[in-house]
Amino acid sequence: MLFGANAVSLSAQGLPDGQFAARRLLLATVLLLSIARFLTAQGHDYVLGPKDVLAVTVWNQLDLSGKFTIEPDGTFMFPLIGKVPAAGRPLADVETELRTRLKEGYFVDPKLTIAVDTYVSQRIFVVGEVGTPGSHSLRGPTTLLEALTLAGSLTAEADRQVTIVRGRDGKTAGRPVLPSEAKDAEMIRIDVSTLERGDLTKNVIVRDGDTIFVSRAGVAIVTGQVRNPGQVVLRGDMTVQQVVALAGGVSDRGSLSRAKIVRLINGERQELKARQSDLVKPGDTLIVPERFF
Repeated sequence: MLFGANAVSLSAQGLPDGQFAARRLLLATVLLLSIARFLTAQGHDYVLGPKDVLAVTVWNQLDLSGKFTIEPDGTFMFPLIGKVPAAGRPLADVETELRTRLKEGYFVDPKLTIAVDTYVSQRIFVVGEVGTPGSHSLRGPTTLLEALTLAGSLTAEADRQVTIVRGRDGKTAGRPVLPSEAKDAEMIRIDVSTLERGDLTKNVIVRDGDTIFVSRAGVAIVTGQVRNPGQVVLRGDMTVQQVVALAGGVSDRGSLSRAKIVRLINGERQELKARQSDLVKPGDTLIVPERFF
């Protein structure tokens, strides 16, 4: 049973109708309280801000319950109490203050829960190669991977090197700020592929006003004796061997040891011998010729 050995029994045996109804109401109230506490606990670390809408339920005085918008001055008006400071405080702190102030002059043991009904104040911007670029509300502590999931995850053309543009000294921007525009901002560059492999040491918590920029990955062209010649998306640093593997591998007639890279250097096209461990750069053309025999 949900409440263990001391759970309220709903059995009607031996109980007058009035007592049975009272016990059923008691159990329903306890159940609602438990569910509400579980749900609100998920966001109690969320730091509130102006325009966030709070849903407050006072279980032993339901006419005090309702939705309350945090005003630009960081407070909201609550019945009997008046102004309650909220902006810049965790949700749990505001709940504690409401309970304390109601207890001081109005209720012996106020039972209340508080949750964020509408998240408005804290937003991040995710731009570039993601499924749903734009602004997204933060609903509590949010990691980089969680933020990318909110934005529909990376596209097939996305580079794995992600840049977070963050204002210094707590400054936040009201719009996305691209790395090329950020004159006085902190730039945090993270290789998402390491996170995807399970190394979460750099799965940072994003902050209000952050811009997460996901650029399009560079591409190279693979031609000659490979199974799937054509364009290859470069995800981070990739070697000749890795690029050829993405192109389906060397065909039966190909010679990887004779491969060449055609690269634009200082405006001139140059042909370079390609070793398997050499890095392929965006814009390169990798040529795998036929073997001699």
